[in-house]
Amino acid sequence: MAKLFQVDIVTPEAVVWSGEADMIAARTTEGDIGILADHEPTMAALATGAVTIHHGGSVTAAGIHGGFLQVYKNQVTLLTDRAELTDGGLEAARDAARGLRDAEASSNEG
Repeated sequence: MAKLFQVDIVTPEAVVWSGEADMIAARTTEGDIGILADHEPTMAALATGAVTIHHGGSVTAAGIHGGFLQVYKNQVTLLTDRAELTDGGLEAARDAARGLRDAEASSNEG
């Protein structure tokens, strides 16, 4: 059994997801990153895209727009401007991320 670690996806409005995971994958401004337990401490800027959280044999996907990822002592925190959990997997999460980006762009125009 894989070693578990704590993951939190946090926006200014709410904690979108919190729990233990076997692995997560996210898109940063430097490229994709996969994180397992005991990962070296890391800080990264998040890009608009999908995050997948693997836990207990299932996968939770979320679309995110901007923010930061921190890995420290088996605690992973994604502090993001906007996030939305999806039911449809990776492609649905990517679509949600694009929608979050577009919503921010249209709110900045007005």
